[in-house]
Amino acid sequence: MKTDSVIKILFIENSIEDAEQIITLLRNAGIAVRPARATTTEQIHTALEELGPDLVLFNPGVNGLPLRNVAQQIDASARDIALIACVTKIDDQGVAEMFQDGVQGVASRSQPKQLITVIKREFDSLNTRRQVRRLETALRESERRCDALLDSSNDPISYVHEGMHVRANRSYLDTFGYADYDDLLGLPVLDLIGPANADSFKNLLRALSRGEKANDRLELHARRADGSTFPATAEFAHATFEGEPCLQIVFRRQQIDPALVEQLQRDSVTGLFNRARTLELIDNAVAAASEGRKGQTLLLIEPDNWGQIVNGIGLGKADELLAAFAKRVSAQLGQEDVAGLLAEHTVGVILQTENDDDIRTWISNLQQLIARGIFDLGTQSITLTTSIGGSLLGEKNANTDMLLNQTSQALRSAQSQGGNRIELHDPAAREKADAERERNWLGLLRQALTQNEFSLYHQQTISLQDAEGDYSEILLRMNGPQGEVPPGFFMPIAEKHGLNAEIDRWVLNQAISALKSRERLGFPTTFFIKLTPESLQQQANLLPWLERTLKQANLKSGRMVLEMTESKVVTMLRPAQEFITAWKKLGGFFALEQFGSGLNSFQLLNHIDADYLKIDRSFMADLPQHPENQKKITEICQQAHEMKRMTVAEWVEDAASTSMLFACGVDFVQGNFLQEPQRLAVNL
Repeated sequence: MKTDSVIKILFIENSIEDAEQIITLLRNAGIAVRPARATTTEQIHTALEELGPDLVLFNPGVNGLPLRNVAQQIDASARDIALIACVTKIDDQGVAEMFQDGVQGVASRSQPKQLITVIKREFDSLNTRRQVRRLETALRESERRCDALLDSSNDPISYVHEGMHVRANRSYLDTFGYADYDDLLGLPVLDLIGPANADSFKNLLRALSRGEKANDRLELHARRADGSTFPATAEFAHATFEGEPCLQIVFRRQQIDPALVEQLQRDSVTGLFNRARTLELIDNAVAAASEGRKGQTLLLIEPDNWGQIVNGIGLGKADELLAAFAKRVSAQLGQEDVAGLLAEHTVGVILQTENDDDIRTWISNLQQLIARGIFDLGTQSITLTTSIGGSLLGEKNANTDMLLNQTSQALRSAQSQGGNRIELHDPAAREKADAERERNWLGLLRQALTQNEFSLYHQQTISLQDAEGDYSEILLRMNGPQGEVPPGFFMPIAEKHGLNAEIDRWVLNQAISALKSRERLGFPTTFFIKLTPESLQQQANLLPWLERTLKQANLKSGRMVLEMTESKVVTMLRPAQEFITAWKKLGGFFALEQFGSGLNSFQLLNHIDADYLKIDRSFMADLPQHPENQKKITEICQQAHEMKRMTVAEWVEDAASTSMLFACGVDFVQGNFLQEPQRLAVNL
């Protein structure tokens, strides 16, 4: 499931608290949720129309709403919605009856991991069904266009089913001397093949019909209706005609020089296959994997620190170095292995391997060959190391986009660990790989804390209501071996190993120093600074430290706005209340992030004294095209202003959205469209 996907869930629950508990559980698992709640038939109908849910979580304990009736109401809406029963206890008889009544899944409230797994599975299944429908529509449109192109093509093309013609274009009829298609209808295609090639043609047809690996081209002599023959090349491809599988056969009379074809498929600098041909070969490997073939691996190979190296040797020598690098990669290839250039300096290799040890041996040999060798570039000589990311190819990931994403992520992960590393995506060994990667990141994190290798950025938060002063969001980065790393990579590991509070304190200390410098130079600024739940748990130590540090800095009140996500605050209500009360006594402000994503977010403000409400970013996606989101933002702003709270819209990416947010009553906006994050100067 995509981590940035928002699941729209309709909760059929007796109480808001029960629904909020599940929402919090999902958000803590990194799943964004857009919820609604219903307890009557009329409310369900309204939610189906307004929310358009992806999933319905039904509590069988809701009075007056039989499961069968809910399932019928969902069916009557003509929407593809997954119905999940959320029960306190699972028993065989009850589960069987619920499936008979129309549920797609049953989740247990007492087993959070099972509940999350069921929701993810049903959402993934829903997305798969939607994608299949889109693909079927696209396929029908493609077939319609192909049929139109078929008639206008100058190439003789026919469709053959079980050896008999079922479709042919005008050029095909003219080439073989037939006046009308009726003359070909039911005619065996073998009748159009010269006697000398009949057996090889028949064997090839038989192999292709069985799905066996076979050549898709055959040199032969074709026979016209009058008995004369001509040399041609028959090209075969699997196709469908009127829903039935068949073969498309193209007879080409003019031959292209094979050497020229080979040359056109090669990169002029490296001699490897070019990008187009490499992607075609990857598609072929994916197709073979989808049919059960094993032992294939895609690798992405890049020289480490390529930009720095090119700057050192000069751009004129870059091609020469890349060619030498590609030559050493090619030297390692087996007879069935292929390599091609996928990007400026990214080599893609399809390995035909039997086991994991062979893959790692091949990679290790290549890295040693490159690292121990010397690259002579005229009067210069340099050495290189290389990072390699790969993915084993099987039936589960037999999708070209998925495969390329997996290998690309593996490559970036290897590079982020310092280069000269390998990273292989293998679902069977995922736990082991994750543990190793976590150990590496933990080491980098501890090093960053001890050696001050974090850095801060700030992104301006712009007032739409002419508020005085400057406002900025503080963003954390870590200086990794291959450049700066965003917090999404390292903060989950820091949380797991209890380092978040220490990182929070480092950020706060740096931010206070920057505020002090700006105050001294006459640039009063307010910083929004994220706080993790671990800091709330250690507030007995954090608050006295904050009080001392702020007094030493002599900052004016209100220069720091500490913020936490709504879902985190809900799960730590008592510690959050205590911290916010003490923090406000020190002159600070507090903000709730991802506000408005809960069932009743404003109810939380009865317990949490938040000064700023940062509207959930899911409302900002394609805002001009979603009037329901505009309406929701307007409602949030109206209620917030009535309660004397300020609103902030994050992730604003276009001018049209900015104008709409102003009309909705938003106080502040923030996003890359308005300003890209900039490095924060701590000591000005």
